Amino acid sequence: MASTNTLSLPLRLTQAQGLLPGIMLCSVIAITATFVSEHYGGPQFLYALLIGIAFHFLADSPKCQAGIELSAKKLVRFGVALLGARIVASDVSDLGLMGVAALIGAVALTIGFGLLMARLLGLPPMLGLLSGGGTGICGISATLAISATLPSNRENERYTLLTAIGIAIFSTAAMVLYPLLVKKLGLSTAEAGLFLGGSIHDVAQVVGAGLILSPKVGDAATLAKMFRVAMLMPVVVILALTFHAKHKSVSASGSRNPVIPLFLLAFAALATLNSLGLLPALMVETSSTLSRWCLVISISALGVKTSLEKLAELGWKPILLMSSEAVFIASYMLLMVYLNRLVNA
Repeated sequence: MASTNTLSLPLRLTQAQGLLPGIMLCSVIAITATFVSEHYGGPQFLYALLIGIAFHFLADSPKCQAGIELSAKKLVRFGVALLGARIVASDVSDLGLMGVAALIGAVALTIGFGLLMARLLGLPPMLGLLSGGGTGICGISATLAISATLPSNRENERYTLLTAIGIAIFSTAAMVLYPLLVKKLGLSTAEAGLFLGGSIHDVAQVVGAGLILSPKVGDAATLAKMFRVAMLMPVVVILALTFHAKHKSVSASGSRNPVIPLFLLAFAALATLNSLGLLPALMVETSSTLSRWCLVISISALGVKTSLEKLAELGWKPILLMSSEAVFIASYMLLMVYLNRLVNA
């Protein structure tokens, strides 16, 4: 037994060394994207994607390939699991019944709209699911989480990257344009928060859009957005169960894939602990930061793996799909804001 352990240790070290170059490549891209975002403005995820695409020539390098694959497929699960530490169930009461109903409807209807539009445009349903989920829930984080439940193949990776690029662009545009719309329509602080938090894709852009108007709008928008983030758990569980039922796959060793992935169980456990007040503030902040870094490194890896030529083959239809989803959820949330105004009048 001792000799077996002695032999396995060098083997594990060799495997770790084989992963290191690819992981380091994706990490350096993530650090660069973060530096550019913090010092010159702009979306961190979009920079990571674009810089990653520039290094596509290393995707098939024997030295980097294993680490890139691990960063793209495994690290994202760890990052999504840590998102659970940001969820606090008590925040739901602050939104009110109408607010909660509106946000649940936004998530469900946008996913359904994405699937419908994909079908009408003749696009793969997986692209409609990824883009609808990313637009409806929490942007690129949701896209990566949903992608983690899908069958692992080149096509789904390409759809994931395309969705991430589109969401980064439309979310940034919304951060600039929607505050102007809020001022034009004369929405109150609560109404502006519900609209911004319910319609903008990524958390960072929601916060940015809210703070453009005022700190109070920023707080209200963040609260609405975090409820949408909380919706990630039930949506991804449903998808995991659906794909498990369709693809009851058995690995070569004969062990079955778990019905609910472990990263979702970790997400639920952290959300529960934080809702009960059992997680210290430092741990919540650390988990949130670490989660963000994991997701940025993963999106960098996806960028490295995908070529612009393959993205161009998809044509103009995905752009129409994602722009229509952005318009749909914004229109829906405005409708909910005015309905809530009528109810409370």
